[in-house]
Amino acid sequence: MIATGLDILLRNCERFQNRNIALIVNQSSVTAHLKYSWNMLKERGLHVKMIFSPEHGLFATEQDQIAVNYQPELGCEVASLYGDSAESLLPDMTLLDNLDLILFDIQDVGTRYYTYVNTLALFMEAVSGRDIEIIVLDRPNPLGGTIVEGPLLDPAYRSFVGIFPVPVRHGLTAGELALLYLDVKKLDVNLSVIKMEGWRRSMLFPETGLPWIPPSPNMPTFATAEVYPGMCLFEGLNVSEGRGTTTPFQLSGAPFIKPDELAERCTTYGLEGVHFRPVWFKPTFHKFSGEVIGGIWLHVTDHSLFRSFATGVAMTAAIHELYPEFLQFLNGVYEFNDTIPAFDLLAGNSGIRTNILNGCDAQNTLALWQHDEAEFSRIKLNFHLYD
Repeated sequence: MIATGLDILLRNCERFQNRNIALIVNQSSVTAHLKYSWNMLKERGLHVKMIFSPEHGLFATEQDQIAVNYQPELGCEVASLYGDSAESLLPDMTLLDNLDLILFDIQDVGTRYYTYVNTLALFMEAVSGRDIEIIVLDRPNPLGGTIVEGPLLDPAYRSFVGIFPVPVRHGLTAGELALLYLDVKKLDVNLSVIKMEGWRRSMLFPETGLPWIPPSPNMPTFATAEVYPGMCLFEGLNVSEGRGTTTPFQLSGAPFIKPDELAERCTTYGLEGVHFRPVWFKPTFHKFSGEVIGGIWLHVTDHSLFRSFATGVAMTAAIHELYPEFLQFLNGVYEFNDTIPAFDLLAGNSGIRTNILNGCDAQNTLALWQHDEAEFSRIKLNFHLYD
């Protein structure tokens, strides 16, 4: 089993005993023995003055895009970095006045949209130029550190689900992402990373030996995280991404979908490492709550060949080809943005949606980001902390 940055810090944390510390954490911040970081740090005599919690709250009690108001009693102040406005994503600067060290320790899932590392990026911007040190306690990228997939973020589509200038599946750890952001934005931040021991870039999460702590309400398993880079796109469609079921993102569907027909069409694209199983299911909340709807269950058959983002785009194209009169790309407020369709914010550009609506050949659409993947695969080498 690998050792996370938290476990390594706890081996020698005496050097932090005279510091005024704040944590950016949630329930995934645990030791190898499943002890919460805030409790272990206090036991070691460290002065934890403040906890900042990300989207979903400290114990992932809130669904997506729900302001976090309730905070548990933990013996120190707990402040939310996810409220009901874009301004709530930034820390109240008065809370930083008596702090000199921030420890970030949250399990990421290796996808640009996942907001916890975006919270870290915004926090880095907020403290730039202040005498506050940030240390990232590194954890594995559950999807490994080698495969890169999807388009780079167009800066015009920056949002809370798109802050880092990286592809959708970036192949970096949280610590590596922080170092990249520091370099790209030229921030004046005293940043360091406590590296893991034993992690290799080829590792998927089950190979780490670490327990999976669901970092958010709809990320119950590694299998969810593996399909998430593509299936999160369905948040921008009038198609269920499986919220309201026990297998979100592995399941997707809508009342107008004929499961066998869609599975057959998706199979014709020749995507490797995945099987499209036709299903019917009934979400208990979110889109189509209480309705029995038709859809697909994604089965990953080969981890090394499976490309989740390409799969999500291909499925969107198939749904448009089969049901153009029913499929909609959603407008409205999405992660505090009301001017750009959610699908585009997630994709990081409008080109994929435009191609699909124009009926372009699916294979041509899937080739749109090949150059970005090759370019970023070279760039990311500069920020690798692990072989």
